[in-house]
Amino acid sequence: MATEPPRPAEEAEAQPPLGAAPGPAAAVEGGGRRRGLNGCVPLSHQVAGHMYGKDKGGILQHPDGTVLKQLQPPPRGPREQEFYNKVYDSDCCDSILLELREYLPKYFGVWSPPTAPNDMYLKLEDVTRKFNKPCIMDVKIGQKSYDPYASAEKIQQQVSKYPLMEEIGFLVLGMRVYHVSSDSYETQNQHYGRGLTKETVKDGIAKFFHNGYCLRKDAIAASIQKIEKILAWFEGQKQLNFYASSLLFVYEGSCQATTVRLSDVTLAEKRGVPKGLLSGGDILEYNNNIHVINSTENGKIEASVSKGLSKFYALHKKAYSKRHHSQLSLKVENLEQDNVWKSSTCITQEHLNGNVIPQLEKVFCHMPAEIKESVNVEVRMIDFAHVFPSNTKDEGYIYGLKNLITVLQNILDN
Repeated sequence: MATEPPRPAEEAEAQPPLGAAPGPAAAVEGGGRRRGLNGCVPLSHQVAGHMYGKDKGGILQHPDGTVLKQLQPPPRGPREQEFYNKVYDSDCCDSILLELREYLPKYFGVWSPPTAPNDMYLKLEDVTRKFNKPCIMDVKIGQKSYDPYASAEKIQQQVSKYPLMEEIGFLVLGMRVYHVSSDSYETQNQHYGRGLTKETVKDGIAKFFHNGYCLRKDAIAASIQKIEKILAWFEGQKQLNFYASSLLFVYEGSCQATTVRLSDVTLAEKRGVPKGLLSGGDILEYNNNIHVINSTENGKIEASVSKGLSKFYALHKKAYSKRHHSQLSLKVENLEQDNVWKSSTCITQEHLNGNVIPQLEKVFCHMPAEIKESVNVEVRMIDFAHVFPSNTKDEGYIYGLKNLITVLQNILDN
């Protein structure tokens, strides 16, 4: 389940040297991101938490591809560092903690810039790095977003932010969704999640899995499977209780990466997942700096479809016509090679041919259940400034996970 480790040092040398002192103002890269702290840049795809340059803390991206999370003031920062050190201790032989590693970003210790040795950062895996167009959602889990040692004032502050937290057990902190139709991202911040009610939370989360054409049911099904594994871990441990911790959801929004190639093998003949079905281990080009649209603009955006779409569907139709009764033979040519989506032309939604969306859905929105495990999806636990030893199950976190699974399953079923 682990994603790509940091790139070797020789690759990082192509970036500005880490020891270079930042100028009075951060330099601006060709891609538009501000380069400041020793060659590091603000994390472009962050959807929640402290933003670098806006808050005291923040998230940065190191030239080697890892993520740098600034250590929070005591006791939160040291507590989170201690948590990572305990879980990733090289001498750890606790089966519970060893399994927990599977659900966390990899941890590479603490980093400080040479020019500011007192500034401490947790050096973590960038879970989104292997994705081409990552769709990202941050969901806080648990019935309480405050820990047992919080003051009455802190408790009141947290409860007032989202009173529904105790009842439903989770809160959407932010999301960033890639829309295939407009080749752009839509973002939602914490105010979006706090505005969700019991009646609207299902539609609110479904928005994350909608790519402008259709609902990505394959990504929902794969997400449920991964949450269920985390739930099983919580059901089997009584060592730790988590407060104000989140799940980070990531799935591939680009249709190139979600295109299925089953060659001439039918699903009826081969129930398992063929090797190499999706190149989950391949590292895709890392490029998240594309135009971002907000929710108000989104309704006005024209749908963008490929000039090569007709060729793509002709190939699909040819393969689809060979289906015999219950057997499904799906042979889709490699979109990357055919450059199907490389050049696009804009047409309005009402001009879309009635066959386009249903065909598109067949290819990468409604994948058969047999291949859902291979979909490029990550669900990781993040944010551990409020993790405490315990001798009981973490019922609040378990409650939130179960409710979240129920909501996702309802979206999938309906």
